[in-house]
Amino acid sequence: MKHSLIETVLGAVVLLVAAVFLIFSYSAANVGDVSGYTISANFSSVGGLRAGDDVQISGVKVGTVSAVELDPETYLAKVSMAVDPSVKVPDDSAALISSESLMGGRYLSLEPGSSEDMMKNGDRISYTQAPQNLEQLLGKFIFSMQGAPKDQNGNGAESANAHP
Repeated sequence: MKHSLIETVLGAVVLLVAAVFLIFSYSAANVGDVSGYTISANFSSVGGLRAGDDVQISGVKVGTVSAVELDPETYLAKVSMAVDPSVKVPDDSAALISSESLMGGRYLSLEPGSSEDMMKNGDRISYTQAPQNLEQLLGKFIFSMQGAPKDQNGNGAESANAHP
């Protein structure tokens, strides 16, 4: 009986420590919803961007992607985002979808323009850039290397021209 009481107390301590760690990591990760004004941007491709992803300016989180949907009139992806009200975004800013790493993970990057006029709730960003598709870039590179002309020794034309 004494043995099971010790196991129960240790189990309770482990659960308590796990709960404290979970609360600390949630608050430190800054994953809460950003309330603020809503702006949108249209993209030809979102490349895996989802609601809940970060909106950043110069690597600093200033908002959250609130929705990604298809615009039925233009057939472009409409990305809506909530931006912190303390951050004023110029109305000539650009929006780019970027990768956090090669393994994936996307975020929306805003590049502020130089306009004196700031965006308001409901405005749309006109200048956008869709993410680069890594598979397409690799395919183009591989096929361009296969099509390079070769000399009689099997070297590429670049190496044949490099030696006098």
